[in-house]
Amino acid sequence: MERNGGGEGRVPLRQQLEAAPKQTRRGGGGFVLASARASLGVCFLLVPALLLLQRWQAGPVPVWIFDTPPEGDGRDMKDDIADDLSPSAQIEYDKLLGGLLIEGFDERSCRSRYQFARYHRNAARVPSAYLIERLRRQEALQKKCGPGTKSYNKALKQLSSGQSINTTDCNYLFLIIHAGLGNRMLEITSAFLYALLTDRILLVDSPESYGNMLREKVIGGNTYRSLVGARPPFVYLYLDGNYGFHDKLFYCEDDQQFLKGVPWLIMRTDMYFVPSLFLIPSYQDELSRLFPEKDTVFHHLARYLFHPTNDIWYSVTAYYKAYLAKADKRVGVQIRIYETKGILQRNGPFPHILEQILSCAQNEKLLPEIGATAEAAAVTAGKNQTIAVLTTSLSSWYSDQIRKRYSEHQTVDGTTVKVYQPSHEEYQKSKNKKHNMKALAEIYLLSMTDVLITSGFSTFGYAAQGLAGKTPWILFRSTNHVAPDPACGRGMSIEPCFHNAPFYDCKAKRDNVDLGKVVPYVRRCEDVSWGLKIVNQTQL
Repeated sequence: MERNGGGEGRVPLRQQLEAAPKQTRRGGGGFVLASARASLGVCFLLVPALLLLQRWQAGPVPVWIFDTPPEGDGRDMKDDIADDLSPSAQIEYDKLLGGLLIEGFDERSCRSRYQFARYHRNAARVPSAYLIERLRRQEALQKKCGPGTKSYNKALKQLSSGQSINTTDCNYLFLIIHAGLGNRMLEITSAFLYALLTDRILLVDSPESYGNMLREKVIGGNTYRSLVGARPPFVYLYLDGNYGFHDKLFYCEDDQQFLKGVPWLIMRTDMYFVPSLFLIPSYQDELSRLFPEKDTVFHHLARYLFHPTNDIWYSVTAYYKAYLAKADKRVGVQIRIYETKGILQRNGPFPHILEQILSCAQNEKLLPEIGATAEAAAVTAGKNQTIAVLTTSLSSWYSDQIRKRYSEHQTVDGTTVKVYQPSHEEYQKSKNKKHNMKALAEIYLLSMTDVLITSGFSTFGYAAQGLAGKTPWILFRSTNHVAPDPACGRGMSIEPCFHNAPFYDCKAKRDNVDLGKVVPYVRRCEDVSWGLKIVNQTQL
């Protein structure tokens, strides 16, 4: 983690650009101008963020993506899919999510869009009327300026010329996505909010197709002189976790004012940088109108943006109906291991992690304790309730051990505990299509549980809790193979943590400042002491 000191003498973006001919580029970061002409034919074959998850095209018949088939032959589940679209079923829930979504989409082409609400009844989290208004305005802007329009073709032609552009009706934010699935969901949501705040069209693509656009090439002196007094055609924003001091000036007011006049912004990030947007003065009033409940940013925007394809959604709903639906209570346990035990054993098994999970679940009354004797358990055996535990992990060992304990011993209150795990991939395979499909399905399954236990620092867990709108119990990271005490703690909000937040106070021009004490609704994270997260508080 880079925490640069000595920030008092640093210069803002505008002055950096004026000094560009004298600079040499170091590392992967920095605000730079790059030559894009050679690769435009590949780079801008893009899709809007709204359609990102539709890249995994589904066939006419849904396909089961998990390793273990659901109980039964699944015929009733496929029949239920048709029933889901009947008018009598639709009036039971708010399929438009309080106005986030609009009517008019073919429900059978993307079933998750309108069926999501059936599994996520959360009336307490209602989007503001102003957010809904701004989303409709953004959709109108997409129609006017998006790919395939005259405005887009004109902007693309101007960009390919390499000339500065003083005025344009349409501005763009091109997002390069490259991390794991959880990170991708967080970075797309962050970029979409920034596009919303700055009236830009968000375009999303991956490194595989943007080619050599951002090679090690800073624009030369002769070319730069033509930009003096005007805005550059585009600016590259490097906001990855290893970004440097000058990259972090993106979160300063002066630099945001400068970027307003740049028609194309190219952003590379792997983080949820929303908390730092709440610290930029010019955006604070707008953000307060969009999100009166400050800690609902990811909750509302992720529900608006992400709609799994039919194959993924069929697997999610079929698994839910087979294993979770009939339980009296559903507990989600998301396990991500950050320790090592020899080569290629990152996921363990680690007995102290198992004990930490059980200690958290039992101490917080999320799961019942196991009876000391059969006689003691028999006293309350008549309770006859069932808890379904959904575990997600790269390893199956943890769920196997939890299942074994509850199957070999009765619980003190007579509750039956059943443990399920949809898949166990052993290792993360971020570039593997089926691996990512399983990961997305498991995120949505976790979001359908009643209570959540998540692993600190994990973006996978952040995405699940945000979609669910439920504050999780967070498993604290252990050190030296010793479980922490306490094992877990309740989160401050449902928002993700910005892991690599800056420490620079733009107004005071001082570094190493605790930005978790500037406004009451941006605090330090429970699981990442140097990170920032949004909370719904009004007092410091």
